[in-house]
Amino acid sequence: MKVDLIETVDRYNHFMTQKDKISDGVDGCIRNRPKAFENYPFYIFAHKRTVESDERIALFNQHLTDWILNPSNPRQWHKIEDVPTSRMIWSVRLTKPEPQENSMLFKAYPPGDTIKIFWIIPAQSEWDQYTKGNLTESSIVYESIQKFRDNPRELLKGEKDDLPKEKIKDIYRNIALYEYRKR
Repeated sequence: MKVDLIETVDRYNHFMTQKDKISDGVDGCIRNRPKAFENYPFYIFAHKRTVESDERIALFNQHLTDWILNPSNPRQWHKIEDVPTSRMIWSVRLTKPEPQENSMLFKAYPPGDTIKIFWIIPAQSEWDQYTKGNLTESSIVYESIQKFRDNPRELLKGEKDDLPKEKIKDIYRNIALYEYRKR
């Protein structure tokens, strides 16, 4: 087998960058969780969504305007094709969401820094990249894919340390009242 070293290094660097982005996303969710969550365990759900062309154009135009007004800011995108076509949406929640492709689910246990990984499920077109023997091999991703493919209901089961439904309703009600009063 002939290995293209440049492509291999590029893939490895991309993989390492992804790990950093995941860590930053989880940390941001922990720091910015609603005060009403107090120190209860909570889920961190991330899912990939497409950035439609109209939004990409708006992002590019805003970035260009910002750069024109302040040329000391570095240019991120030099042409519309450079604007990302997708983004990760990070959210905190007290209940488990349904598993889906292009998603990750973690559980945080404040006030400490314990994080439990439930799944990391890439797009189906990428599943083969995470099998044993590949540079991007990952047992967590591989197991998540297997569970998602074979028995997705198992991924949806609640946890023993989940809050009771009534407590969850109270917390969300308090958040809604707080937001309503801010207006």
